[in-house]
Amino acid sequence: MQSFTANEDQELVLSRQADSLWKRRTLELNDWAERDKRKKRDKATLMLGSNAVDAELYPALAKLSLLDIPTEFSCAGVSMLDDPLEHSLYAYITFQASEQLEPFVHFAIKFMRHRLLVIFEPARGRYDLSSFFIGHNRSFCFLMQRCAEAFEEQHRV
Repeated sequence: MQSFTANEDQELVLSRQADSLWKRRTLELNDWAERDKRKKRDKATLMLGSNAVDAELYPALAKLSLLDIPTEFSCAGVSMLDDPLEHSLYAYITFQASEQLEPFVHFAIKFMRHRLLVIFEPARGRYDLSSFFIGHNRSFCFLMQRCAEAFEEQHRV
């Protein structure tokens, strides 16, 4: 995936979603922007090594760590409060590009299909994997965990 000849400032969308799904996503974004955002509960975190991570995403991040697939940033954004510390519009995981990561990215695209948005940033040499739909953050966390488990099963020696 790193053999792109694109403008370094450009973000490349690697996943494929139908036009109808992009339209749905735009409508969801507009609805979300207009919605009253009330905090339902405090963000729960767990320690993964020396980093506090979102409790909803912890199982996926822990499995990826066991597979020696390091992550840079992550957020499940399960709170409705529109605050950087409490909320992310989409659940996401950021990975530094590497030969070791590429098979996992290809696998995740096939495994999660239309639910996964994969963006490659050539200038930063990183991949952002996120939930495609608004309000699907918890399911993204679960699916990413299942994806990491399935990847491990498929790649056992």
